[in-house]
Amino acid sequence: MQKMKIFTVSLFLLAFTALPVVPAVAQSSGEQPHDKRLVQDPPSSFANLAAKLLPSVVNVSSTQNFEEEESGPRSQDFPDMPQFPEGSPFEDFFEDFMGRRGDGNGGIQPSLPSASLGSGFIIDAEKGYVITNNHVIKDADEVRITLHDDSTIPAEIIGRDEKIDIAVLKVDAQKHKLTAVPFGNSETMRVGDWIVAIGNPFGLGGTVTSGIISARQRDINSGPYDDYIQTDASINRGNSGGPMFNLKGEVIGINTAIFSPTGGSVGIGFAIPSNLASPVINQLIEFGRTRRGWLGVRIQTVTDEIAESLGLDKARGALVASVTEGGPAEEAKLRAGDIILTFDGKKVADMRALPRIVAETPIEKDVKVTYWREGKERSAKVAIGELEKAEKNGLLASNDNSPEAPQKEKGVEIESVGMTVASLNKSNREAYAVGDEVNGVVVTKVEARSEALEKGLSAGDVIVEINQKSVKAPEDLVQIIEKAKKDKKPSVLLLVNREDDVRFVALKLTDEE
Repeated sequence: MQKMKIFTVSLFLLAFTALPVVPAVAQSSGEQPHDKRLVQDPPSSFANLAAKLLPSVVNVSSTQNFEEEESGPRSQDFPDMPQFPEGSPFEDFFEDFMGRRGDGNGGIQPSLPSASLGSGFIIDAEKGYVITNNHVIKDADEVRITLHDDSTIPAEIIGRDEKIDIAVLKVDAQKHKLTAVPFGNSETMRVGDWIVAIGNPFGLGGTVTSGIISARQRDINSGPYDDYIQTDASINRGNSGGPMFNLKGEVIGINTAIFSPTGGSVGIGFAIPSNLASPVINQLIEFGRTRRGWLGVRIQTVTDEIAESLGLDKARGALVASVTEGGPAEEAKLRAGDIILTFDGKKVADMRALPRIVAETPIEKDVKVTYWREGKERSAKVAIGELEKAEKNGLLASNDNSPEAPQKEKGVEIESVGMTVASLNKSNREAYAVGDEVNGVVVTKVEARSEALEKGLSAGDVIVEINQKSVKAPEDLVQIIEKAKKDKKPSVLLLVNREDDVRFVALKLTDEE
């Protein structure tokens, strides 16, 4: 039997972090018509473009200082001085060894600051604004930038955003000649278009690479607003915060991460699109923080089965799983089970599109929302709230807690979906930690290789509704499922509560016979 080699592929942020002595790392477009007129020859040289753009790209270095006393954690890293006979040759050796790491008197010297190296670019030469990634300057006590002429100057952090990994810095524009670059429209870029990336890989300084756009709208699970441009241009650690240019010299992306088995470039790099970054940058400059729009709903993907269950022509939009009490959506009378189709005149193609559209909507703006409910398209007016204020006030639900495995209880078996359910009596509420405010029936068992297991149901889940009708007893569930089978319905739609996290689940119906 041949041995199989297993390769681990990881996602790396691109900041290069240096510690004392040993360096370390801190780490879809539509089809185009087949027209020969659309085919463009690659540029013969990027030299003129690079010469124009290099002065706008800077190196960003940040340091974090650690103050540690003799009794602190640092001093505990070294053992006590061994005891040797007087005059032993080892005595001199260990005194020298410990002295080099101490202050010469048995104390411990303060540790050297850790340093992070990345890239950035100037967007305003008059005011001195510089853009980089948040992870380059995160927790920094001091930030400095090095210009193209090798002059190094201090920088102030104006604002930063962890959700899309953006930071705005400011330097003294009066004492240094700065060169700025404009943002371009990332939405006009197509797969196959040429791009140029400039950055500071491994702390080497201004480095130019070229490539094409490999893909668009990539979701790499780094945050709620993932919409990355993928490129095959060589991007390595230290390129974080560097610009991605189109051939007009406009910034259409901010290099942020790479996908690699080794930590080095293998031709899969990711950049934040300029159209996603620009509104956030403007907010950071104006307010020092982000001010994103907030709707007050939890959403999930509309699958083909869910669309069919709700009478929608195809899978599209964003399904409302729950509505935040006191939020804008509740005030607009939106409710769980609605499918949001358009928001403020923008089509919601899928679930991923809605958070970005809402986030970019001005706070307190009244917007029109069209949604699907009970087989009809309806509309409502929603006054947009502020996401950051909702987070501060604790209005956003947390899904971090994992359910414990409770003792299983007997109930009513539903063979067509492969699960057993029971009433929410006092003992079941205690066994499955279900609060008194939750109503429905509790899942006590899920069969192996069943439809319920395939769709992620597990013991302890509470079925609140089926086909948008409340469930109070196992018999209610059985009757509606049997009626759906009799009416030749291919599936049923459940509203499931798991530790106050509510979502919709569509189950296919099978014939036990």
